[in-house]
Amino acid sequence: MITKIYNRIRNSIIKYKLKGRDNNYRINYLRGRGAKIGDDCLIFTINFSTEPYLIEIGNHVVVSPGVTFITHDGSVWLFRNKHPNITVFGKIIVGNNSFIGINCIILPGTEIGDNCIIGAGAVVRGKIPDNSVVMGNPAKVVMKTDIAEKFLVNNKNRVDTKHMSPEERKEVLLKHFGLNL
Repeated sequence: MITKIYNRIRNSIIKYKLKGRDNNYRINYLRGRGAKIGDDCLIFTINFSTEPYLIEIGNHVVVSPGVTFITHDGSVWLFRNKHPNITVFGKIIVGNNSFIGINCIILPGTEIGDNCIIGAGAVVRGKIPDNSVVMGNPAKVVMKTDIAEKFLVNNKNRVDTKHMSPEERKEVLLKHFGLNL
């Protein structure tokens, strides 16, 4: 009981200390806990389960805020009376040049291929092929990334503001959407 309370307090302190920290700080923290994270990644979460050493992230990957990686199956709790020491784990692998949207849950044993887009809120389990766009709960492949690229490039709301200041971006977006403030 005391150990559980201690762990909750420790985890709360760690999350508080990491809040507002930069990307490199989060990546170094996760690597220090054993996660393998490639180059040129943006990681906006530290929810890398209790076994972060079972998680491998490729190069040029974005992991959005609220994403949770789960490396163990907690449902074994139901069977502990018959099997007191039962535990089930699974590695999680995310390939290169992939994007995981906000609030996704990545379950144990998941392997996400290269060049994948995981839509916001998806619950992902199993093997996701290279070049896939995945959405839903349970997550399903809905298209290939080359189709998604065509949709995005030709989208009527495409407004190329990436290198603008926040003020410039606001002005352009207000004009684009016909809004006045």
